[in-house]
This record gives sequence, C-alpha cells and structure tokens, in this order.
Amino acid sequence: MARVRVRQHVNPLSNVFQVPVLPPDWVQIYGDLKKPLHLDIGCARGRFILSMAQVEPTWNFLGLEIRHPLVEDANKIASEKQLKNLFYFFCNANNSLKVLLESLPPAMLQRVTIQFPDPWFKNKHQKRRMVQSAMVEELAEFLVVGGEVFLQSDVEEVAKEMRERFAANSAFAFKYDREMWLAENPMPVQTERELATIKKGQPVYRTLFVRV
Repeated sequence: MARVRVRQHVNPLSNVFQVPVLPPDWVQIYGDLKKPLHLDIGCARGRFILSMAQVEPTWNFLGLEIRHPLVEDANKIASEKQLKNLFYFFCNANNSLKVLLESLPPAMLQRVTIQFPDPWFKNKHQKRRMVQSAMVEELAEFLVVGGEVFLQSDVEEVAKEMRERFAANSAFAFKYDREMWLAENPMPVQTERELATIKKGQPVYRTLFVRV
C-alpha cells in the first residue's frame, strides 16, 4: 500500500478549517473521566503523549492536530495498545478549542503543552501561528487553578511570542524565573523534535506557566 504524503504545514486560516468541530462523547473515549486531563495542542504524530499516557496512567491525555491523517494513524496506535487514557482529535484549535473544553467535565483540564508549533517565518504568515491571545483566554477559562502550561520551541522568536502572550494574561504567572528559559524539560518525556534539536547541539527555549 502506498504511503500517503502528509503536508508538513497546513494553513489554519483556510476555509476548510473554519467550521468548529462537534465534540465527541467523552464517556465513550476515556475509561475514567475522573482522571486529570493533559492537553497537547498541535500534537503532530502524537508520539509524545503516546509515551506520556504509558508513563502516567493516572492521567488522561488528549492530542489536538489539524492534519487528519496524523490523527487517524495516532488513534490506530493508541487502540492497538489498548490505551483507555489517550485520544487524538482532528480540529483547528484556534476555532474549536473552546467548544471542546466546554464539553469536558468541570476541572478536568489540569495541564497543557504546546511544543514546537509551526513558526510561519514570513511576516504576512505570522497570523497563522497557533498561540494567539484568544487561545490563551480560553485556556485561562478552563484550566484549573494550579494547572500548568508548558511551552517550548527551537525558534527563539516563536518562543518569546508565546511567552509574551501568556504573560500578558493576568490568569497566568511564570512558575520559574521569567527572565530566563528553562534549562531542562520538566516533563518525564521529550518530543522527537526536542531530541533531534538537542542532538544537533541547538538550543530549545522553554517556559512553564501556572494558572493563578
């Protein structure tokens, strides 16, 4: 069977991605809805939360990704491994995030990761970047007090922009020194992109926020 080529970058402002999704029936998704939820926005192939779901079985994990073939493949692997605490969902997070979070049980969202989002280097394309002020406001509304948001990128400009947008929202405070990047990843699992970047001897820019 021929392998389907998946585009590396997808324009979230395309008309095809402008209709908000309908949330799934979470009771049919997770084995236990009382577990705290870790949301990974822009999960790509989903290998990070695939490992996290096995390392931290007392948590539920949800990956959001705009490239449908990646979501299908990731859910197939999760099903083969019979993981009842892991699910991947196809959507444009910039217009479907609130709909999804509203459908979850109250106080379920306790941790968020946004890692190595598409940088969209050209000035005219930067409005396509994932972390916009509206997304920060939605996460502030649904993340529990004490909940964490972990951000990282190998592009300093993108990392600074993400950090500034969360810092501008009074609901979030830096968990560590706001003047410095985190030297180490506080998560028990590293992403494929992170490992590849470190292997090349290049820096990773990390920040951890807490909902106050």
